[in-house]
Amino acid sequence: MKVLKKLFEKNREWAETIKSENPDFFTDLAQLQAPDYLWIGCSDSRVSANQIVNLKPGEVFVHRNIANVVVHTDLNCLSVIQFAVEVLQVKHIIVCGHYGCGGIKAAMENDTHGLIDNWLRHIKDVYRYHQNEIDALQDEDKKLQMLCEKNVVEQVANVCHTTVVQEAWRAGRALSVHGWIYDIADGILNDLDICVSGLDQLSSTHLLNIA
Repeated sequence: MKVLKKLFEKNREWAETIKSENPDFFTDLAQLQAPDYLWIGCSDSRVSANQIVNLKPGEVFVHRNIANVVVHTDLNCLSVIQFAVEVLQVKHIIVCGHYGCGGIKAAMENDTHGLIDNWLRHIKDVYRYHQNEIDALQDEDKKLQMLCEKNVVEQVANVCHTTVVQEAWRAGRALSVHGWIYDIADGILNDLDICVSGLDQLSSTHLLNIA
């Protein structure tokens, strides 16, 4: 069995550095997980939630998948949202996409990519909803950037339409859902100016009469 020795060495170096700066860090961290934020992001290795917003372990609860998609039949994602909202009592859910997303690019292609094509169908649907607006752009990079943004907006809506989030709002919980996008080229986060904080901001079509 081959052991990735380098990674264990780097882990020990990291742990020692943390303890030298704050001897009680891991003792305190082990006691409680109480983040204010749930981050739903892309699996891309260049997009690390804690590093992007410069927060320590324990301050951000994270779910990641290809192209930061929220699907109503994805029990993995829904379970994360439920745990974050009902158990951790997070105050903010952040859906964060990023420019240069490989999943977005693949969704705009007609090539086959294997199993992932089934997942990319969700993004193709987003493209279909906004195809006229996207195709009106001449620059291919601009088209990809717009689809990255439209995808975030769509996933924010999907989060808001979950029973978990709507139940929290009906209970009077202070919970906001945000849509952000990250630019790998300069490391800067951009607010897409979408923030939903209550049932009154949802369309009647998606408003659930939860007992």
